Amino acid sequence: METITRIPFELDVKTLMARVHVVPGSDDEAAFTALVDQARAIANPRAVYRECFIEAKGVDAVTIEGITFTSRTLRKNLEKPERVFAYVATCGHELDEIPLPAGDMLMEFWRDTIKTVLLFAATQHLNRQIDRRYRLAKTASMSPGSGDADTWPIQEQAALFALLGGRDEVRKQSGVTLTESFLMIPNKTVSGLRFPVDKDFRSCQVCHRVECPSRSAPFDKTLWEMMQHE
Repeated sequence: METITRIPFELDVKTLMARVHVVPGSDDEAAFTALVDQARAIANPRAVYRECFIEAKGVDAVTIEGITFTSRTLRKNLEKPERVFAYVATCGHELDEIPLPAGDMLMEFWRDTIKTVLLFAATQHLNRQIDRRYRLAKTASMSPGSGDADTWPIQEQAALFALLGGRDEVRKQSGVTLTESFLMIPNKTVSGLRFPVDKDFRSCQVCHRVECPSRSAPFDKTLWEMMQHE
């Protein structure tokens, strides 16, 4: 498993202020700026990944180095690829250690927004390293729990972490903890399988949750129907 640390990131105060609607010159500006300064000093977004090879493909399952994942959509996406890249990328746990006033929801919102920026930096850096190192052209990824509940069940996080060496190893290398309910801590963390594709794919394209605030692509009925058939 490869570990990536010292990932570069940018926390521009003015840009972030606009994002969280902090008005310049307001009472909130000093508090927000101080929080960004603290984050900039201690943040350490990072990622881990591993090149893995597909061993078997069933109707709605795929076995990767002895570990079987059950998802018809994943299986469809892996029709051609013979290898995938398992990964975890995170904003890092450092910002959660910044003490905030108890019950201050606004400060919590500010911190979460900063963590989102750090996670984006981690995922972008990870993707670039994988694409450059393995000379990949076009790639896509899928994450357990992303999209409809049955697209790739969140319970498969356990198998994904096993593919990366187990929960303890992932925590040791990235600082990410997988809980018994299959959520990841820190909260701004993503995991999944990245793979080469001929056409762009996003889990949002086969997700029926129209009002999802994280939607990055419209629902594609034709693609969704294609994924349901053998």
